[in-house]
Amino acid sequence: MRAETEKAVAEIEQVLSLLRRHLDWDTAELRLAALSAETESPDFWNDPEKARVRMRERDDLDVAVKAVRELEAGIRDNVELIELGEAEGDEGVVKEAEAALLELKQSARRHQIETLLSGEVDANDCYVEIHAGAGGTESQDWASMLLRMYTRWAERRKLKVETIEFHDGEEAGIKSATIQVKGHNAYGWLKTESGVHRLVRISPYDSAARRHTSFSSVWVYPVIDDTIDIEIRDSDLKVDTYRSSGAGGQHVNTTDSAIRITHIPTGIIVACQQERSQHKNRATAMNMLRARLYELEMQKREEAANAQAASKTDIGWGHQIRSYVLQPYQMVKDLRTGVESGQPSLVLDGDLDQFMEAALAQRVGVATDVTADAD
Repeated sequence: MRAETEKAVAEIEQVLSLLRRHLDWDTAELRLAALSAETESPDFWNDPEKARVRMRERDDLDVAVKAVRELEAGIRDNVELIELGEAEGDEGVVKEAEAALLELKQSARRHQIETLLSGEVDANDCYVEIHAGAGGTESQDWASMLLRMYTRWAERRKLKVETIEFHDGEEAGIKSATIQVKGHNAYGWLKTESGVHRLVRISPYDSAARRHTSFSSVWVYPVIDDTIDIEIRDSDLKVDTYRSSGAGGQHVNTTDSAIRITHIPTGIIVACQQERSQHKNRATAMNMLRARLYELEMQKREEAANAQAASKTDIGWGHQIRSYVLQPYQMVKDLRTGVESGQPSLVLDGDLDQFMEAALAQRVGVATDVTADAD
């Protein structure tokens, strides 16, 4: 076995040891079995709120236990293949197994970081809002590229995406859009994406083929459940109705079913046009508002903590976090962590893990050897 492969195996085993300690492995297996048995009970849903809490705990534990088992199986199977290939002189089998172990090392690193996603709402679904900056069609096209990028990232992770609100651009792209990303740790992973994203390219909308710089803003906040109490007074709300726009079939633009709610004390605005029913859109918009107010409180706490730290990192709304350069060279660079990629086409197609991993590791102070894939 080559030294590089031996090192990868050692790193995976180190992560496995960390994951087992973090889970308290023997206890975790017993707890998962107990929760699984409980969810199969005929009267499990008699108390819906308790049932939802138990289901979330079971699902989260199941994901963590499966991750450990998959890493264990991956090491065992591929090490056996390498030994078999070396014994039989089959270099092809050896190379294939070594490549699989290097991929497994990357997966192990992601699982290591996921163990640190222990915030109150890290495991929750989330909303992702995208707004085009100043600059008309160019920025609106950039906003639509970001929408596609996050949608593709979610698809890569087998997360579900639902469109909540969508406003077409004047000539191309979008003025704004809100999607809901559903799945385990959706918010935990995406929370580091909030901020301003900058694009530099030769504009396809400029007849003189000049280079343009565009900005779009991304805001990520968690979906929260009824166990988190957020007080909202009716007197603090301004509610507007309007007709839906964008893709949606024959019923779009036929009724004033879309809802826009402004929270007057904070200036927060949320909108939903997902359903034909105004009542359902209002309910979704209120859930979004509760989530935004919760995120605002979380941000205030984080900023208060950061104000006491020597190495404060700007991560809030309005701060530029990443630059995507398509001309005169090819480079995507995260301005917080320094992580770079020389393949922006892959990044814009949803290959964001290296940026998210580094940003998460930076937040929790964990060393990471995430490297650029620049050529």
